[in-house]
Amino acid sequence: MSACVPARADSARTKHVHPPHSPPPGGPRRFRVAGADVSAAIAVFLIALPLSLGIALATGAPLQAGLVAAAVGGIVAGRIGGCPLQVSGPAAGLTVVTADLIQQYGWRTTCAITVFAGIAQLGLGCLRVARTALAVSPAIVHGMLAGIGVTIAVAQLHIVLGGTPQSSVPDNMVALPAQLANLHPADVAVSVLTLTLLLLWPRLPGRAGDILGKLPAALIAVGGATAVAALTGLRLPKVDLPSWSSHALASLPEGPVLGLVAAVLTTTLVCSVQSLLGAVAVDKLVAARPALTGRVKRSDLDRELLGQGAANIVSGSLGGLPIAGVAVRSSANVAAGAVSRNSTMLHGVLVVIAALLLVPALELIPLASLAALVMAVGLKMVSLNHIRTVTRHREVLVYAVTTCGVVFLGVLEGVALGIAVAVGVALHRLTRTRITHDDVEGVHHVHVRGQLTFLAVPRLSRVLHQVPHGADAVVELDGSFMDHAAYETLQDWQKTHTAQGGSVDITGRRPGTRISEPAEVDGCRCRPWTPWRNHQCERPSKAPTPGTDRRTAAGAPTGESPATTTGPNTSGTSGVPGAYGPPGATDQPRGHELARGISAFHRNTAPLMRRELARLAREGQQPSQLFLTCADSRVVTSMITSSGPGDLFVVRNVGNFVPLPGEESGDDSVAAAIEYAVDVLKVRSITVCGHSGCGAMQALLGADPAGARTPLQRWLRHGLPSLERVPADAAEDGRERPRLAGRAPADAAERLCLANVVQQLEHLRAHESVARALGAGDLELQGMYFHVGEAQSYLLSEDTEGGVFELVRETNLTA
Repeated sequence: MSACVPARADSARTKHVHPPHSPPPGGPRRFRVAGADVSAAIAVFLIALPLSLGIALATGAPLQAGLVAAAVGGIVAGRIGGCPLQVSGPAAGLTVVTADLIQQYGWRTTCAITVFAGIAQLGLGCLRVARTALAVSPAIVHGMLAGIGVTIAVAQLHIVLGGTPQSSVPDNMVALPAQLANLHPADVAVSVLTLTLLLLWPRLPGRAGDILGKLPAALIAVGGATAVAALTGLRLPKVDLPSWSSHALASLPEGPVLGLVAAVLTTTLVCSVQSLLGAVAVDKLVAARPALTGRVKRSDLDRELLGQGAANIVSGSLGGLPIAGVAVRSSANVAAGAVSRNSTMLHGVLVVIAALLLVPALELIPLASLAALVMAVGLKMVSLNHIRTVTRHREVLVYAVTTCGVVFLGVLEGVALGIAVAVGVALHRLTRTRITHDDVEGVHHVHVRGQLTFLAVPRLSRVLHQVPHGADAVVELDGSFMDHAAYETLQDWQKTHTAQGGSVDITGRRPGTRISEPAEVDGCRCRPWTPWRNHQCERPSKAPTPGTDRRTAAGAPTGESPATTTGPNTSGTSGVPGAYGPPGATDQPRGHELARGISAFHRNTAPLMRRELARLAREGQQPSQLFLTCADSRVVTSMITSSGPGDLFVVRNVGNFVPLPGEESGDDSVAAAIEYAVDVLKVRSITVCGHSGCGAMQALLGADPAGARTPLQRWLRHGLPSLERVPADAAEDGRERPRLAGRAPADAAERLCLANVVQQLEHLRAHESVARALGAGDLELQGMYFHVGEAQSYLLSEDTEGGVFELVRETNLTA
């Protein structure tokens, strides 16, 4: 043995060469589990254990099947799946489907159907069609879950009352009066105790409630009911876990081929849609979680489908229930601070240990307690928040039909009905168009609400011909689609009406909805973007001669096609002549860009904003954020934050400075705005935004601290602390400087701009109102850098030394 040691050492020196002063290479990498994953796994395990038994009870499957599915879902789906923090296992959304399969085909065939559903999921994952499943209307998905929840609750109510559930909701409703007349007091008492603990445990008051509330309510409810039943000696049905040696496994499916195919498709559909939607929801929860100790990748939905398929194959083969991603356990996993898939896998291992070692304890659980737990889960699936959402989006009919279809016909039939109704509603919206005509002070307004298709052309033509010849007309298109027939109808009518001396202005909700080139208004052909281009269209200094293009005479850029006139009045808009001077004037004084912009706002934007602004006028301003930025004209706060009226309380000054309170030559206006925003408006965050090419930063680099004689020079003194953060030698004191992620600052001005944002955040903390709100946890501070040339924004991440500005990535908002 000793002779082998030198040889192994020599070979190690030959293969692993390292510098003489570096430590020797370590041994093989050991598997490590983060402490956060361990605590999260325990929390999820405590929730999964009673729920798995309860769902197995609700389906009529062997109770071990729930434990098998929980273990396989944690280990297999957790290891292979594409959503690291999603916890898979027996789901309440599969209860009705599985119960129907067991009743129709038996348990062994149901296991085989689960295996084939897993194979189908593998095929779908290989075809990379996972995101296609997300095209299903949320109203259908929420309606399906609500219908399943109603079915579960009604069925479990019989067990809560001490009876046996029937095979369908109508049968359970018919048998309910007889069940109420034949109550079992022990079962009812245990069920009521379970529901009471389930409801009140998360609401325990005080410090003790904060500590005890960390224990899962489901575990406390079932454990408390079990303890009371055991101590009082209540005689009632309890969990019965037969020996694992007699556990039933899958067998070859028996039954009609078409029925088995439909069963496999139904199981595949429900498992896949619920898992994929759950993965998207987990991504949102992870993104909203503050101060992650590690980065968690976004879900790979195709890989998640492969993981779910593999888990269903293993679970079905081992005699377990069908598996899907579970919202309750997944949200608990994220909330507990899990940072990797190790938490999900470890929870599966804990389920295996419990199934092998805790059988005597599990057999003390009353069935009525599990039934009450599952009934509560079913009722929660009928979400009032979902109902409000589908009502707001006018899809309550789809939701109601899907829910009723699932309750009275079955999951597959209910979903099919929901899809049919959703398609019908979409077609109805496509063909339903409201066209109105109003005469307001001599201007005829034709308002088109909805999609403008060939089906609406007869009504459109009839309303358009109600506009008198030679009148001013405004056609407002309030929709997102117009087909060729409607386009030609509007274009022909516009040409005819303008040729007869009238004027036509066609406005739309989106840019590009004009039928033709907008005609000029006294020489101005402004578009919505024109104000941002400094109004490069001036009224001509003299009237154009016949045959001369007025736009060219006004100095329009060469290469643009000239406008053609179609009649004596080609204004193309109702217009406001007083805004530009009398119509016959030949000279236009400069400086009327403001009037032009206001007129364009009144004509195009005000009709769309009037209702929202009227609401804000009634309710007052309730902004969520104070946005403090530079006065630079290129920084358009509403544009770069996609915000609207009432969203931001904006303070702008040269250099986005926040003077320290009480400082000599300070500025009370900034301090007053901060105090008003924090103490009166109760904003939840304050953002300091710097930008590239800032003139204040460039002036600050060359400023003379002793020569502050002008107001601008005195104001720039508030930036001297920022200048001190960026000495000429960046490594002078060895500290990290604020920087951009992925690249170094372009120049000294950009380096100073980043440091200035960090410095002004420190100044903010010195203000009394801000410090008080930060201490109470009611306020957060954010740093932002906007690169004008790249049109990209960076947010400050302060969890690294010196502060790093991370680029804000594009997000798929429809997922």
